Parts: sequence; C-alpha cells; structure tokens
Amino acid sequence: MNEALCVLIVEDDPHVLLGCQQALALEDIDSIGLGSAEEALAQVDADFPGIVVSDIRLPGMDGLRLLNELKRRDPSLPVVLITGHGDIGMAVGAMRDGAYDFIEKPFSPERLVEVVRRALEQRGLAREVSALRRQLAGRQALEQRLIGRSPAMQRLRELIANVADTGANVLIEGETGTGKELVARCLHDFSRRQSKQFVALNCGGLPESLFESEIFGHEAHAFTGAGKRRIGKIEHAHGGSLFLDEIESMPLNLQIKLLRVLQEHSLERLGSNQPIAVDCRVIAATKADLDQLGRAGQFRSDLYYRLNVVSLELPPLRERREDIGLLFEHFLQLAALRFDRPPPALDHPTLAALLAHDWPGNVRELRNVAERFALGLPAFKHSGLADGGSGPGFAEAVEAFERNLLGDALARHAGNLSQAAQALGMAKTTLFDKVKKYGL
Repeated sequence: MNEALCVLIVEDDPHVLLGCQQALALEDIDSIGLGSAEEALAQVDADFPGIVVSDIRLPGMDGLRLLNELKRRDPSLPVVLITGHGDIGMAVGAMRDGAYDFIEKPFSPERLVEVVRRALEQRGLAREVSALRRQLAGRQALEQRLIGRSPAMQRLRELIANVADTGANVLIEGETGTGKELVARCLHDFSRRQSKQFVALNCGGLPESLFESEIFGHEAHAFTGAGKRRIGKIEHAHGGSLFLDEIESMPLNLQIKLLRVLQEHSLERLGSNQPIAVDCRVIAATKADLDQLGRAGQFRSDLYYRLNVVSLELPPLRERREDIGLLFEHFLQLAALRFDRPPPALDHPTLAALLAHDWPGNVRELRNVAERFALGLPAFKHSGLADGGSGPGFAEAVEAFERNLLGDALARHAGNLSQAAQALGMAKTTLFDKVKKYGL
C-alpha cells in the first residue's frame, strides 16, 4: 500500500460496492473495493495508511469478526460498518467494541462521504502524532548511541533522524574509526526496515575471486568448488538494509553489476539467467573521496551518484574535542563492566592529555585507550601524557578542556545557566559569553 490515505471498501454486493466507490471518486477520495473480509485482511498490515468501510454481512468471515481482527492489528484504525435495518443493535454493540461509526442501508452518497471524511481526518491526525512520537523517540535513542554534544554531532543526529525512514540510499564518508558502521546501523534501526536483516559486507576484506559470489550469490556447480547454491549478501538483505563498507575497494567490473541491481531492483546469481527481485536499502561507507576517484577513473561516477542520494560526513575526533571527555567516560564505564572492576577516576592531567592528543584512530582509538585505562594501565602506551607531534597547541587544548567542562555542567543542569554557573563558581554573564563563544 502506498502512503496516501485511502479507503478500503469491503462489500460483497457489486452494485453497492460500485456505488460507494463512485461516490467517493466524485469527491476525489481514493478507494479500493474488495468482496470479502479475507481479501481485506490480506491488504491491511499494521502500517496500513487509510480506513476500512465494511458491510457486516459478508460471505465467510463477517464484518464483526473483521473488525475484531483489524483492531487487534491496529487499535487506532477507523473501521466504519455498513448495516441493514435489522442490524442496528449489532452495530451499536460493535461501536462499543471499537468501530468508528456505522451507516444504515439504504444510505445516501452524502452520508457515506461525510462519515468517510471524518474518519480519514482522524486517521491522518493519528498518523501524524504517531510519526512525531517515533521521531522524538528516535532522536532520544540516537543521543544514547551517537554520543556527543558538539555542533557536528548534533547536526549528524538531526540528519539521521530525518532520513532514516525515507529508504533513500546513503553514502557515509569519514576517516577510519569514526563510527561509520554504527551510523549505518542507526539508519537501519530507526527505519521501518528494522525488523528485517541488516547485512554488512567489508568490500576491502574479500579477495576479488570470491567477491562476486559473496555479494550476488551462485547456483550449485556455477564454478569449480560450488557444491551447492549460495544466497548472496544483496539477496539476504531483501526487505532490509545492505551496508557496503570500504566501497572504494569494490572491483570496477563488479561496480557495473551493482549499479544494474540498484537500477533494476533485481539480480542474477552466478550460473543462472533467472532474475530475482530484490528490495534493499543500500548504505555505503568510504574513507576516500569517491568523486575524486571517479574523475581519476578508479571508481564509476554513475555508481557514485546512485549511492550518494544522501551524504553523511562523520567528523574526525580532533574536530570535536568537546566530545572526548564524554565519550571516554562512556567507554570507561563499558570497559569496567566488561572487566568486572570499578572504573578508575578520570583526573585532570589525563583529561588534558586526552584533549591534546591528535586521535588518528578516532573513536576506535579512544575506546582502546579507555579500555587500557580501565585495566589500570597508562592511558597512552609510552607515558601518562599524549605524545607530541601534530596535536593542538596549549591554547587549543585549554579551550577544548573548557568547552568540555562547560558542556558537561550545562548537561547536568538541563541547560539552566544560573544553576550551571553556580556549580562552576563563575558569573552567569561570564558563562553566557562562553556559551556563545563555543556554540553550546
């Protein structure tokens, strides 16, 4: 079913059914006509975007049993019952059981349209409220999974919340260790595909000789050693999401085949000429500039444009230093649980060292350092302080430390400037100026 609100009319009398559909069509209301309750149940799932109008007396399952089954699947679904003159008492009882309204035969087209319009309006409002609640719950859950108060992370969470449920292909760009697979899983988990498979494939971790079979599958005896049929990653992800990490490593000849799958929504296993319909959302990730690789002839530009419907850029950790303390504490707690020991306190010299480090391995490196610290080892292998080199200067490290300290105080006091200033021991006006300076 598409997302437009429509009316499902269940009526076994073809003349009455035609009259109902014509009356609604004259008012520009879309409808689908069915002759039995069994056909209706096959059309209506938990996310059906419309209402149901059903006669009570039907062959096989009657309208009352249909009502009960529909309300079990979706308690908010408006169901309007059509009754004969002798069924009014039955219809009143049905309204106590959750029917939206009933219409008594014979009825005028105006009566049908008026009831249907009201039911559609209620359905539309209910779906809007439900969508807003899901979006709010998704954003709250995203804050727990994609940790950080920096403006870059706030924008990233906002983008994910906005595009997760669209089904559009997404290209995630970022350095090694920035959390590309975590973002891909969030896109899947906060979409309507969440109940289906999330299938991940690292394109850089497969030899080219196995790549085609792994992603497209093969029939038995398609090549030497292929003893039985194998379902490929794309087919396995049908109905769900396919995550292709390090997409820049995919061989050029297989990029052509992937592009065809994305265009035609079907594939052929190796050794077969039978097309297989597939419906999966493709989420690709890269640490390279695919546009530049395309201009150099090292990546197909047409595939790049097909993948890059939505682009999410993950910032390196050195560009969001205000998140380092928060992330480190999070990983420290997880490590303490894993190693079954109390988490050590994070002292100021260690925090200063964390903020001054350049983090070439990004969040993955930070998690490794937190695990070492949880085991009572120095945060950094060579000393208790970050190595020198290309890290920020003293002023930048101090600013990052201050930004992190202020952000933590504001979070603990739910954004209340007066309470945060009192806890920090500074004037409210000073805190206000620093909040503006750091974009908090």
